[in-house]
Amino acid sequence: MSPSVCIIGAGASGIAVAKTLHQHGIAFDCFERGSGIGGNWRYGNDNGMSSAYRSLHINTNRMVMAYSDYPMPQDYPMFPHHSQIIRYFDSYVDHFGFRDKITFQTEVTDIRREDDGNGGQTYRVKICAVNTGKTDERTYTHLIVANGHHWNPRMPNPPFPGTFAGETLHSHDYREPEQIRGKRLLVVGMGNSAVDISCEAARQHAGAVTISSRSGAYILPNWLMGMPFDSLASPLTARLPMSLQRLLLKVSLRLAHGNQENYGVPRPNRPLLMEHPTISQDLLNMAGRGLIHFKPNIDHFEGHDVFFTDGTHDRFDMIVYATGYKVTFPFFKEGFFNVEQTNDLQLYRRVVHPDFTGLYFVGLVQPLGAIMPLAETQSIWLAKLIKEQVRLPDRTTMLRSIEAETAKVQRRYQQSARHTLQVDFHPYKQSIEREMKIMRT
Repeated sequence: MSPSVCIIGAGASGIAVAKTLHQHGIAFDCFERGSGIGGNWRYGNDNGMSSAYRSLHINTNRMVMAYSDYPMPQDYPMFPHHSQIIRYFDSYVDHFGFRDKITFQTEVTDIRREDDGNGGQTYRVKICAVNTGKTDERTYTHLIVANGHHWNPRMPNPPFPGTFAGETLHSHDYREPEQIRGKRLLVVGMGNSAVDISCEAARQHAGAVTISSRSGAYILPNWLMGMPFDSLASPLTARLPMSLQRLLLKVSLRLAHGNQENYGVPRPNRPLLMEHPTISQDLLNMAGRGLIHFKPNIDHFEGHDVFFTDGTHDRFDMIVYATGYKVTFPFFKEGFFNVEQTNDLQLYRRVVHPDFTGLYFVGLVQPLGAIMPLAETQSIWLAKLIKEQVRLPDRTTMLRSIEAETAKVQRRYQQSARHTLQVDFHPYKQSIEREMKIMRT
């Protein structure tokens, strides 16, 4: 039987889809540009898209991150190193026995919609062997995109006025401390990568590192009273009113480290849970020792001098832009869509495109927590849809739901590309589980 499903990517989300379809007896092709699975988590991945750096550890605990039916080894630390995560992914693929269904070193280069002659549509997928350049085309009725959204670096747009005379680097291209050692460093951004790189730089030399942030961030610890901080979240707390959730988190942060401003770390003007927080056990300690300083947004450059919006300025050798990523689908050409500037792809339940029958996206979310369990839940839903065990609402209902969800996100979060993919872990997971109860009639 020829596969009717195409999966693009064999990263953490793509292998969740492949395993689920394999277990449901659904024939599929999975194409991966690199020579191994794991995507962003494979350090030095030869697909050229990984942003993993040498010292990277997960910032959600291993119990929260693991797939539901394959826990991480008990001898792993609570927050494993990337090398342990990739071993876990490899073990997952081999345990469930679907590695032979993944075509490695094969890039999807173009996708076209075609009329199937029965009032429906199919997807003509062009693939190219990375090593030989040999191309092929195949037709599918279902297309599942799992190419990740942390690989195409986003730079400040519009760019800051003036010209910086020193070195510049995006966090996507940061790999090891040797790249930043001994340099007067400015890190632009205050997300997880920005803070990790800043702390690593502060350990490398006595000179202080400076973080420039437009809006700041709330800093969450990895641990609270000997427990992983993210294990405190649950379906029960997610059902509480937002004001009560905010109060509980505020109290927890006071117990964990007190007021972050006492360490010299600015606090955002917006309330808790209205900004995506940053997870770090080290930042407050480093800042309290004077090894990391903070500045507001950049105003302009003059040579090696960087001027900030508060009127101050300083000289730097190097700037690391930790300014996020564009949501990019290079295989969709003219006639599909382009969301690089806004990152705002209008999908029903963040998965289904209402105007493209059979087109789905997995892992295209930004939760406070791990993506992997959500990708797994999305995959189970898709398997049921493909087997026609459940159904989708009509297009009007889907569009109405998308509009309501977009308005909800815009009310809660600052309007920026960073927050367009934001979901609350437990409520979102439950929303997908509810979709699996909409049986075909």
